Parts: sequence; C-alpha cells; structure tokens
Amino acid sequence: MTPITHVEGRRLALSNLDKILYPATGFTKGEVLHYYASVAPVLLPHLRDRPLSFLRYPDGAGGESFFAKNVPPGTPDWVRVATVPRSARDTTTARQVVVDDLPSLMWAANLVTEFHTPQWRAEAPAVADRLVLDLDPGEPAGIAECCEVALMLRERLAADGLTAFAKTSGSKGLHLLAPLTGAPSREVTAYAKELAVAAGQAAPELVVHRMAKRLRGGKVFVDFSQNSASKTTATPYTLRARPHPTASAPLTWEEVATRGEDDRLPGLRIEADEAAARVERYGDLLAPLATGEAAAPLPGS
Repeated sequence: MTPITHVEGRRLALSNLDKILYPATGFTKGEVLHYYASVAPVLLPHLRDRPLSFLRYPDGAGGESFFAKNVPPGTPDWVRVATVPRSARDTTTARQVVVDDLPSLMWAANLVTEFHTPQWRAEAPAVADRLVLDLDPGEPAGIAECCEVALMLRERLAADGLTAFAKTSGSKGLHLLAPLTGAPSREVTAYAKELAVAAGQAAPELVVHRMAKRLRGGKVFVDFSQNSASKTTATPYTLRARPHPTASAPLTWEEVATRGEDDRLPGLRIEADEAAARVERYGDLLAPLATGEAAAPLPGS
C-alpha cells in the first residue's frame, strides 16, 4: 500500500520508500526524500520561479535515465506550471513545472529526479540573472585542476566586477556562478565564451574551451554553453544519478583553494548526508545568488 502523507496541507502519495536507488551505498528512496525535505529551505530559493527540467532515474543510479521538460502525466493541479518559449528561435511554447514550495518539491522528488534549471526565470525568458561556467576535467585531470581553473576564473570575474560562487557539479567537476542584474542570454553566452577562450590562452596546458574530446585529455573544459537560453544546469543541492548519492553542493573558496584536501571532503565529493550537515554548519553559501544581492551588470552592457 502506497503511504499517504500531508505536506503543508497537500496530500501526497509517496511510493517505494524502501527501494534502493544507489546500490553502491544502499541509499533508499526514503532517504532521498528525507534529504530533500532537510535541505528544502536552501534548495527552494534556487528553484523558485525557474521552469524545471527533470533528469529522471526511477530505477536508481544504475538504471535508465531520461530528460523530461514537459509536465509529467498525473501532475497535481496545485503544482505550478509555467508557459515558456521552447527556444529563442521558436515561436511555440512549452508547459513546464515550477517548484515553489515544499509540497511541490516532495512531489517532484518522489519521481526520482535530478533538478535542472535555466539561468533565467519564468517571467523573463532568455534574460539571465546569473552566469555559469561548468568546469569538466578530462582524465587524467581531476578536481585539483578544476580548482586551479576556478581560482583563475574567479579573479577574472572579480576584475570585471562580478562576484563568483562555487559548487561541486555532483559529478566530476565544479560549477562557477555569478549573479547578474539581468542580461540577454545570448550576450551572457558570448561573454562566458570570452572568459573560456581567455583562460585557454593564459593556460593552454590546463584549459580548453572546445568540447571535442580529442582536445580535452589532461585539461579542464570550460563549458560556457550552459548560458544559452535553451540550456539548463544542475540546481544547487540536487542529488545526481551517480554511483553514490552525491549532491551539487556549495563550497567555500577556502575549500577550493585547498583543493578538497580536508579528509571529510575527499576530492570534493559531497554526498547527501554531508551536504545536509553542511547546510546546518554554513547555511546557504549561495544565498546571494538566489537573492540577487550580489548581482552586477554584465560587463560591457
């Protein structure tokens, strides 16, 4: 029998709570739901007003996964849905879920999903209020090289008047984010590409801005493309469909500078329990990103 619970007055059916979703650790669906409930106060501000893309992995991290942007069948009528353009060049629209509150979060988490969001809000499609750079290492490069590149890019962003924040991707690399006062996504993408190209010119032995795998061995790929209005990035605090229940967790710059040498953070891989504990310890290290209090204009705009 499917358990029924009430969350802030909303009735939810939570299924298969004992199902193991992360076989490497035995982490269950019930534990996934508990994690999301624990981090909801810091996760929700990063989801609010942003159309949601789901990366669903209903049979666990080792099973099939698939992206879904459209509103899932059976979505409760109390879950907010936004109508947004499919792309900058497409006059048609799509209907996507927007998770604004705890009941909606728990309903979405019950679908077993990663949360991915664009750099813009539903009321202003293709007007970015943040910039993102995805640092992805090509073997044998790893997290240490990502940290080195992150520090380099942070310095460049600061010189341009932007405040950078860092988080783990929840996979192999790092994400850098900087809040903006608002700029067309195409202009943010162009600026982010300039940053990636400049980093590659300054440190060609370490950085590459092109996606081709043959160029990426032993280097860090600085992916600027996620600033495109049609692209999304793993939302802060989301769990990832990896062998372990890793989270896309915020970092201090001190941790980046020491390259995750702390015994508690081997390789800067932060799993669900530690991510929740870090929220208790630090609060939301990315709060200025959600509130916009550190936002600055895009350079040259």
